[in-house]
Amino acid sequence: MSMTPPPGWYRDPSYPLVERWWDGTAWTDHRRQPEVPQQPLVPAPPADSSGSGRARTVALVTAAVVLVAAIVTGGVLLRHDDGGGDGDDKATARTTPAAASSTPDDGPSPSPSGPSPSAGDKSVVVDELNGITFPVLDGWAKPQYAADHDMVLSTPRTYDCPGDPGLCRHGRVDSRTATATDETSPKALAEGDIEDAADSAYGHDLVGSRPFHGITSHSVVKSGSVAVAGRAGYYVRWKVKTGVGPGGYVESLAFQSSVGSQSLVIVRIAIDSGADAPPLSDMDRITAGIRSVGAKDAGGGVGSSIGPSQ
Repeated sequence: MSMTPPPGWYRDPSYPLVERWWDGTAWTDHRRQPEVPQQPLVPAPPADSSGSGRARTVALVTAAVVLVAAIVTGGVLLRHDDGGGDGDDKATARTTPAAASSTPDDGPSPSPSGPSPSAGDKSVVVDELNGITFPVLDGWAKPQYAADHDMVLSTPRTYDCPGDPGLCRHGRVDSRTATATDETSPKALAEGDIEDAADSAYGHDLVGSRPFHGITSHSVVKSGSVAVAGRAGYYVRWKVKTGVGPGGYVESLAFQSSVGSQSLVIVRIAIDSGADAPPLSDMDRITAGIRSVGAKDAGGGVGSSIGPSQ
């Protein structure tokens, strides 16, 4: 159902710049210049039946005129507001975009999974790369300002090396991913690594110096299968004698990682001989205390049953 506009002056659909008299049923020939204010456009009378194409053109022109008028009016109002508007209105305008946000921006959202359960535990050291943690035993600490990034534990105090100048420690633990080999057997990897482990601890340091004047001899203390963080592993332990100093013990421990590509992990433990060094039993305690990140009971150690190797 459509409503017929009452008689009155309306914009001429044939020529929008003038007004034309609508008698309530049809357009008349009476026209005039628009007065201000003009007659409302809605409801609009029907278009002139003189031609549909012409009517469409006139309608488009009318829309354009109305749009321009709206833009000009808006510009005037904005200038008026900037010049002498109410300060509260301006504040409301400035805060409107922020109020439209459904969630306030209070900083980064927390990770759904959150930090590792071991991240804030000072009794362990986390090796995120290999997905394992190490127990911090009495007399051990996470090293600070260490030049070797593989070192995860060390005795906190240093002493002057007995050979080439430098600072030595009574104990250290290193952890690394075995990426430079295709070996998949923990036994073969540990047996192949022990010589390099001994040399890095008592033969040559990172800059090629010989803090103990080299290794003069070694003997195998023990070796065997071991469960590490619930996974099958193997260890080899040497006792080494050095050119100067007390010598010490070195262990290479290999097992399968539980993260990433599950590459084999090599853990090296070195402890000096002598009264100032940690007890040799710390080697077994550190091995038994290795856990997967987030785990609480998947341990192992020398003499423990071997966990799954998958």
